Amino acid sequence: MFNKILIANRGEIAVRVIKTARRMGIKTVVVYSDADAGSLAVEMADEKVHIGPSPAAQSYLVADKIIAACKETGAEAVHPGFGFLSENQGFAQRLKDEGIVFIGPNPYAIGAMGDKIESKKAAQAAGVSCVPGFIGEIRDTEHALEISKDIGYPVMIKASAGGGGKGIRIAYNDQEVLEGFPAVKAEAIGAFGDDRIFIEKFITAPRHIEIQILGDKHGNVVYLFERECSIQRRNQKVIEEAPSPLLDEVTRKKMGEQAVALAKAVNYDSAGTVEFVASGVDKSFYFLEMNTRLQVEHPVTEMITGLDLVEQMIRVAYGEALSFKQEDLKINGWAMESRVYAEDPYRGFLPSIGRLRTYKQPVEGELLGGKVRVDSGVREGDEISMHYDPMIAKLICWNKDRISAIETSLVALDEFAIKGIQSNTPFVSAIMGQDLFRSGDITTAYIGKEFKDGFHGVPLTDKTAKLFTGIAALVHTQKRKKEMSTDVALHSLAISTRSARKDWAVAIDGDYHQVHVEPNAEGAVITYDDGSTLEIKSNFKAGEKVIRGFASSKGLYDNEAFTINFEDLPQGFKFHYRGITETVIVATPRMAELHAMLPEKEAPDTSGLVISPMPGLVVSIDVAVGDAVKSGQAIAIIEAMKMQNIIRAERDGTIKAIKTAAGAAIAADEIMIELD
Repeated sequence: MFNKILIANRGEIAVRVIKTARRMGIKTVVVYSDADAGSLAVEMADEKVHIGPSPAAQSYLVADKIIAACKETGAEAVHPGFGFLSENQGFAQRLKDEGIVFIGPNPYAIGAMGDKIESKKAAQAAGVSCVPGFIGEIRDTEHALEISKDIGYPVMIKASAGGGGKGIRIAYNDQEVLEGFPAVKAEAIGAFGDDRIFIEKFITAPRHIEIQILGDKHGNVVYLFERECSIQRRNQKVIEEAPSPLLDEVTRKKMGEQAVALAKAVNYDSAGTVEFVASGVDKSFYFLEMNTRLQVEHPVTEMITGLDLVEQMIRVAYGEALSFKQEDLKINGWAMESRVYAEDPYRGFLPSIGRLRTYKQPVEGELLGGKVRVDSGVREGDEISMHYDPMIAKLICWNKDRISAIETSLVALDEFAIKGIQSNTPFVSAIMGQDLFRSGDITTAYIGKEFKDGFHGVPLTDKTAKLFTGIAALVHTQKRKKEMSTDVALHSLAISTRSARKDWAVAIDGDYHQVHVEPNAEGAVITYDDGSTLEIKSNFKAGEKVIRGFASSKGLYDNEAFTINFEDLPQGFKFHYRGITETVIVATPRMAELHAMLPEKEAPDTSGLVISPMPGLVVSIDVAVGDAVKSGQAIAIIEAMKMQNIIRAERDGTIKAIKTAAGAAIAADEIMIELD
């Protein structure tokens, strides 16, 4: 086995590979850019090599620097992770020429299948049904427009070397092609160093299902079943699961065997993924592309098969044969992966960049009869950089069936405490709480349809209001009890006879309710002014910022698990639970009237200002002072986290002043342009 491998990547995948290598007794080397000098991966690796400035094009995408690091440290092999150089045929060939093992497929397989255009040609030659599209060189924007009209709208404009949701636009008309094609080319160059683009028909309301395959250098290839990745936003996956709620055994076998046949045709010899678009109506499916690398969502496959895919990749690269056959593989239970991104779901999912002032993740291990795993490359105090993708962590939850896996995920999601930046955990919780999602009737259009007006939080229900009211009263009672104990210790026994208050007035949105708290050995029983009760089982202690437990209430809660993160406020708490953020006020009954909610301040008129919705780099300003603009017109482009974001005018007007310029760094909420 290898003595030392180099990881040509960063963040959570670098940490992920290090963990497996440690378990296998293999030493690791991590390369890092300026932005990652203090990262968790750098801290964990046995050796580290600095490879340049923060932009990926000057560090992680420079093959010469990776190879030099291998020679400097004596690393025998390179694991590329995902993204960056993981699907670069030239890089794999360079390593081979230098006598360094590439922990991935052979260069020929990468060339045949890793390239999105070439893989289409190979699939067509093999008789695989493909989605209609244009395969070949697209000269310019006008040519792209001509192709799109021939195919028929909507079309998908996609970077040939793309991945991870980058370099993709859906165009529904001519104007969106004219705007989208240049943006995709720019993203392709910035993220992958390859500006080739292809265009294909976008199938409305499809299901995205992929087959995980694994091959060795002895001609053996197996499929490790499927993953459903239909919950996507802007073509970037948000929730993945294994198996798929759509497939039956017959369809699963057909897709798996087709994926294996395709892999064998190019002598595929590592972990890879064959992606299909499937119809939720008749379960027909079409080949989309093959990813010749490890996928971000590989943990759900690991959870249902018991295999470590990183370990298998390393063993195969070393020359070992697979130790199992197709008939040895079985699906065990259900796994869900939630991607936790640094983005603000309440502001159109714009990137959120900054320092993780607070970062607490769910405890790994058993939960509600299932298992919790967290793959992350960050710690409290780390900086989320504008130079890389916005992923903070991946939450992977396993249980015996799909609904149980969803319930485990919901409780675990609420255990994340992230401050200093915004995250998408409320949004993911909102999806998992929806009846439609839980039914399994999902498509890649799910988020666009269910959240067509954006995400504005989950509405507070009467059921959740009762839980919040009871929890607030209990936590406040424990807090006051601790304060009284401190008073007695610091002052005198004169107040030691004072008993802890059990009656409170609790308000949500100014609507006060009288609540009685009766603590017991397991938690407390809450009695409301309508005569109903709520039994809470929790070992919560004053001073903690999260309360976990089980709730029981006739007709409402049947020993249901909950986790609530909260912040202390001068007069109560701010609760975060399953996509709901709510302020709860707690007061004595006598003082309740004094604690009425203050009226909201009238917001200033900013309709004449174009404000940057995110921190980033100004790519272009596409207007000049004096220009007349229309509402919705593209007037600037900002790049953040490898994505180009088009800024549009929100109303008609004339450009009065321009406050920034192309090439300038810009902060969130900074004024870019003034309209007259």
